[in-house]
Amino acid sequence: MAADAQHQLTGATSAAPLLVPLADAAGLRDTPQPLVSHGCWYPSADPTGERVAFICDRTGVPQLWTGPVDGGDIHLLDSDPDPVTEVAWSPDGRWIAYTVAPGGGEHTRVLCVRPDGTGRRIVAGADWTSSAYLGCWARDGSAVAVTVAEPPPPVAEPAVPGDLPAGWAERDGHATLLGGEHYGEVGAAPRGGGGARDRLSAYLVDPDGVGSPALVAAESGAATLRVCDISPDGRLALVRRGPRGRREAVVVRMADLGTGSVLRVADGDPWIGRFSPDGRTLWLRSDHEREFAALLAAELDAEGRRSGLSVVAERAGSDLELLAFPEDGRTAALAWNVRGASALQTLSLPTGTPGGPGGAGAPGGSDGSGDLRGPGVSGGPGSPGAPGGSGGAGDLGRPDGSGDLGDSGGPGSSGGPGGPAVTRDVGLPHEVVTRIARGGPGGMVVALSGSQRKPGVWSVPGTAPPARTPWSSRDEDAVPPGRPPVCPVPLRPVARDGLELGGWYYRAPGRGGGDPAPCVIHLHGGPEEQERPVFDPLYHELLGRGLDVFAPDVRGSSGRGRSFVDADLGTGRFAAIDDVADCAAHAVLTGRADPTRLAVMGHSYGGYLTLASLVWHPALFRTGVAVCGMSDFATFFAGTEPWIAESAAHKYGHPERDRELLHALSPMSRIDELRVPLLAVHGEHDTNVPPGESEQIVRAARERGHPAELLMLREEGHEFRRADNRRLFRRTAADWLERYLTG
Repeated sequence: MAADAQHQLTGATSAAPLLVPLADAAGLRDTPQPLVSHGCWYPSADPTGERVAFICDRTGVPQLWTGPVDGGDIHLLDSDPDPVTEVAWSPDGRWIAYTVAPGGGEHTRVLCVRPDGTGRRIVAGADWTSSAYLGCWARDGSAVAVTVAEPPPPVAEPAVPGDLPAGWAERDGHATLLGGEHYGEVGAAPRGGGGARDRLSAYLVDPDGVGSPALVAAESGAATLRVCDISPDGRLALVRRGPRGRREAVVVRMADLGTGSVLRVADGDPWIGRFSPDGRTLWLRSDHEREFAALLAAELDAEGRRSGLSVVAERAGSDLELLAFPEDGRTAALAWNVRGASALQTLSLPTGTPGGPGGAGAPGGSDGSGDLRGPGVSGGPGSPGAPGGSGGAGDLGRPDGSGDLGDSGGPGSSGGPGGPAVTRDVGLPHEVVTRIARGGPGGMVVALSGSQRKPGVWSVPGTAPPARTPWSSRDEDAVPPGRPPVCPVPLRPVARDGLELGGWYYRAPGRGGGDPAPCVIHLHGGPEEQERPVFDPLYHELLGRGLDVFAPDVRGSSGRGRSFVDADLGTGRFAAIDDVADCAAHAVLTGRADPTRLAVMGHSYGGYLTLASLVWHPALFRTGVAVCGMSDFATFFAGTEPWIAESAAHKYGHPERDRELLHALSPMSRIDELRVPLLAVHGEHDTNVPPGESEQIVRAARERGHPAELLMLREEGHEFRRADNRRLFRRTAADWLERYLTG
């Protein structure tokens, strides 16, 4: 495709991002006193490993901070009120790149700033009609990769022939039909009829503005497109593409933007792998032909084509969910999901292809792998889970087997090219690792979250135990004095078709074991996220009102293998709705929950499941709280972001081909079955699930005589990131549930 593709791509560079200089951010540079009990997350270290850039919400908004790992003053680098979602320090130490969400919405932009807070500039996403997010840094720090979402121009007629569902393009956004010319092609820019379709384009951008942006990949009708690594010699790029459930690692030749090889990779963390120094081996976190993700080594020829594939490390019944490369480049850091908790290892890479000088994993060698979710599905602190989402990680403690790996390549470690791998287990003070960055010589910096603490950053100097950074909040600051954090217990409900489910039950303080309680069934988003018992202020708000919380993993959740994730596809979603009722029944039959005082609540996909449960099982719950949930799939597909529609179609169904199924699955199609009061909550700038999804079902509930309210949160998108809004949300939801469960 070389000549033709190059010609196409030359014409496509007119939309390349332009640098926009900004005034230095006015505001605090000295360490302020925290205004809220804060969390710190997403660390990215400088080349020495002595200083770390990170996200912190101590002022009430997630913002960009930097400070020394071993203590001392920390500094606010950007005092603007836009929430920060990603951070990456350049390998040469000159720049810190970060993604912000203006107005708290889903249209993000990428900025760069110097470590002293000067030189702030927009790198991509300055145009309000586009959206941009971070990729990796080039190994020498000369450029940062960014992905730009470019919406299509308005068209009078559908880009793909066919009858459309009623109301397809009448609300919140333009209709986006899926598939068609050039769908799924990485590197080929759209042409002909494809020009009216949305596109994701990835560029390498020089933050100094000396060199012109270089196109790495473009995809028409894309779901995701992220540059995860550039080989040290600049010949190859590692690109992650594809919708949820069908992610792929694509090796792109930079000379002609041709595809070298393609390999399936797991959902979850977007930083999927890294090239060896000679570009002949690609280390990947992948579930290629596997039930659970493992560390694979793909051998590459000179054109980037795969010539061999081997398993370097695996763990029975556990996913590899984070992959990073510490400073010496001859080791990898692996975080395994073991029944909900993290087991952290370091692994010696085969000597034939070491990880590279200063190798530090994505992005771009400057730091380790990213948090647990990518754009569009990440949440802020105060949502269940690690910063970054309603399905954050955690467990009650070290899982059985997490300490049995020893120093000789414990169970599941195998050899890649160059011989057997050697592992070392790293003890953790809290249950879950959400990000790994390189630290000083031989060390790491990790972001941790747990059931009894706010998210924080810990240093792991060499073989020493992890140590909390002084600027992370203390464990005792997680909850108000006199109210200890509640540790949940695991439950294993069985669905009516025999499938084993999972979940965690939180018992309100002071309640005896034989006292059935009012209980809220809380459903995570995704659907592929996983309920893991990290500290969640919402749960503790409910527990403080005397309400128990049961947070289950219904089919479609992650952490239990690929088959479980795919069990809700197509008509399997009806079974997922029944899973909610079966989980509620399990809580009742085990004597924990009062069958006459049950409520259901959830966010995003969990909000959809909440609405679906209320109309499919109308006699089971007293009330429901739906947060940013889809109420009608036809209007959802019409109004959501085009790249989200592409990904959602694989999970829920195609809005044209599967319209009858999607209509049957839509809560609005059964709204006459609603019997109970409903509270809906939405962010005003949510373009993932547009606010109209909540507005229309609240309006329909009121028309049928049911109490229904809508709380619209200002300056928020799909995730609630501002402390005052999170607090308002928690209190409003708790007031509502307390009124209908205990009043």
